[in-house]
Amino acid sequence: MNKNNKVLAIKYRPQVFDELVGQSIIVQAITKSISLNKIPNAFLFTGIRGVGKTTIARILAKSLNCVDPNKNDCLKNECNNCKQIAESRHIDVLEMDAASKTGVDDVRDLIEFSRYGPTSSKYKIFIIDEVHMLSKQAFNALLKTLEEPPKYLKFIFATTEVNKIPITVLSRCQRFDLMRISFDELLNFLKKVTALEKKNLDEKILKLIVKMSEGSVRDSLSLLDRILLNEKEDGSKIDLKFAQEIFGYFDKNYIIDLIFELLKANEEKVLELYRKIYNQGIEPKIFINSFLEIIYILKNHKNLSDLNSASDFTDADFKRIKDLSNKVDNKTIILFWEFCINMLKEINLVKNQHLAVEMFLIRLMYLKEESLSEIKKIDHINYSKNEENNEIESEDHKKKIKNENNNQTVNQIKFSSQEQQKVSLDEKKLTNKIKIDSFSDLISICMLNKEIELKYELEHNVNLISFKHNNIEISFNENLNKNFIKNLTSKLLDWTGERWIILLSKKTGFKTIKELKNQNKNDDLASLKDSNSYKKAIKLFPDLEITKIKDLEEESNE
Repeated sequence: MNKNNKVLAIKYRPQVFDELVGQSIIVQAITKSISLNKIPNAFLFTGIRGVGKTTIARILAKSLNCVDPNKNDCLKNECNNCKQIAESRHIDVLEMDAASKTGVDDVRDLIEFSRYGPTSSKYKIFIIDEVHMLSKQAFNALLKTLEEPPKYLKFIFATTEVNKIPITVLSRCQRFDLMRISFDELLNFLKKVTALEKKNLDEKILKLIVKMSEGSVRDSLSLLDRILLNEKEDGSKIDLKFAQEIFGYFDKNYIIDLIFELLKANEEKVLELYRKIYNQGIEPKIFINSFLEIIYILKNHKNLSDLNSASDFTDADFKRIKDLSNKVDNKTIILFWEFCINMLKEINLVKNQHLAVEMFLIRLMYLKEESLSEIKKIDHINYSKNEENNEIESEDHKKKIKNENNNQTVNQIKFSSQEQQKVSLDEKKLTNKIKIDSFSDLISICMLNKEIELKYELEHNVNLISFKHNNIEISFNENLNKNFIKNLTSKLLDWTGERWIILLSKKTGFKTIKELKNQNKNDDLASLKDSNSYKKAIKLFPDLEITKIKDLEEESNE
């Protein structure tokens, strides 16, 4: 095959250690062990996809079996062994894909083959890719050979999931963890490739490719291939917008605008912006992950150095993010983050993920957070993404806006499972507000107000996890009434004059009140049976049997 017809990931695959992108520490350790002739029985390379595990394994095999390992011009004056290994046809270097050959019989054939020495080179080398796919029996069959192999036999393993390899195998290997390639190293590599390909791409496009590849050289070359295959016929230069369309990557400015509108509780605008993003073909999961990225930068931009080099944001975008971060409380940002993480877990449960994301955004608008008062007048400030230099407001105007903000009533926001109240607190005249400080207070107030059904649910079907001011976290059993959350929040609002958040958790929580009472009765029964009075009574009445202890005060209350 003509080299020019190869895909970039194959065409620019390193053939010697000097060509590797990154991994300099690992290369240094390997080359030193070869020079000192202290070569391990087995090597294990682990890391994410596309960082060079199999490539290093092949280069290592070439280094071990090179006719003249001390020469520095292997590419120009390649020996016969190195050439055959590079073309995967060397008789003494066997490369096996453990994903397709997972059984113990395959490993037994390998061990049987290892009984014979190398034919034309110094070492017989077994390269096993995706070694974690081997069965438990296959790993056990390898153990003895791994620990005490013949002097001429070397194993090289590669895997993306090292945690699936038995510890007995790991302890017999010299392990090398390959790191993600740094942003700058990968960017410089792509610049070099584009220069060799005699292509002229905007550096912003290369930065976008590096960002999307997440430290994987192979992924970056595959993305670069896609760009070059979509070159315009008229020879005009590909712009960043066109590249984003090719990759299905959308402009993050939309999310910044969406967050601004979300914090202003502008539901119509929020949904309009999201639907624009969705109509570009963006998957809901990708949107949530991009949303998380903006939230992360919003919270940590002060602690991040050289952020511009590692993202596709402009200086104007960062100015908007910084201005916004100064007006939003950290608690709000962290709440947004937690809701995003939960959404990623829940989104697979919904058939129409697009609708689920819309409801997720609406839920965020109803999060109660006092810090949002500072954002109520955000529309007074011009954050147009097309303007890089916003007009500087006068000090008097700023003070006026701040005073107006401080006088605004904070929008009240509830948990998603609660029904929104149609009557606001300002309209509802509340007298004799009750203070509820504990779960037992809540049950007592239910009793005083003759809310017997609510009291029953709290005692029999609710497991308390935590009880804080205006915030109750619970788990429940299958007998809980479906209207329980609605009824409880409504009553709490009536009794306390404040809105309460009821969080439903998957945690186990404490035992129900009913379970605790039954446990106490069993303990009392056991104590009674162990008392002297019971022992005297059983002597007088041998057939005496106590099965239950009744609390007369409790029964009268019920």
